Amino acid sequence: MIYLSQALSGFVVAVIVGLTGVGGGSLMTPVLVLLFGIHPATAVGTDLLHAAITKSGGTYVHAKKGRVDWRITGLLAAGSLPSAVMTLVAEHHFTVEGFRDSKIITTTLGVALLLTAASLVFRIRLLRFSRAHDPETPRHPLLTILTGAILGCVVSLSSVGAGAIGVTALLFLYPRLPASRIVASDLAHAVPLTAVAGLGHWLLGTINWPLLGCLLIGSLPGIYCGSHLSGRVPDKILRSLLALILVLVGGKLVAF
Repeated sequence: MIYLSQALSGFVVAVIVGLTGVGGGSLMTPVLVLLFGIHPATAVGTDLLHAAITKSGGTYVHAKKGRVDWRITGLLAAGSLPSAVMTLVAEHHFTVEGFRDSKIITTTLGVALLLTAASLVFRIRLLRFSRAHDPETPRHPLLTILTGAILGCVVSLSSVGAGAIGVTALLFLYPRLPASRIVASDLAHAVPLTAVAGLGHWLLGTINWPLLGCLLIGSLPGIYCGSHLSGRVPDKILRSLLALILVLVGGKLVAF
């Protein structure tokens, strides 16, 4: 029964992702921690590999249609991949030294969820502000690398941030770039980031393989259904409701 409920959770979360485009980690990791009682480190590690697999298909489609800006993806990866490795090394060190890292992870996860909710609510306003103050010369590439470094740390600890937070940051850095290219470039960056972070968690022994299989069984048809339902429900209502859920869950995790 537990495996069926995990697969069902994967399906429901994937449908929501298909409807809203918000990264599955924002919902799946809290579900694993709060609903199924999975250890935070295991929940994060398992969801990272789950994200790497599911997002690979989306990246392939976007790349085939020429939507990915590989320069932006490369700059993000230049910051995020070393940051992810260093974060995992630090996490391993604290674990070896006997510290309980679950509080660090749940707090980081809660804060990341609150930031994700804020990005959903204020994304349009931020885009308008960025376009109104768009400099004549492009913003320095180091800002994109720094953004990647921050995402690498947050994603490695919480599995959240590669989607909504990453897209919002890119909209601010590249306000004149079409939204479809922003989303595609962020998605392409999320694949190596979640893969490296997920493999790091594998080395740390924080991957639950049966759980990963159950999530994939549910999420693959779920993302298909959600994508087809997209547009039939008002986007503003969906995002507002999702932001409210993320605020409630994020607050609970911070106090967890």
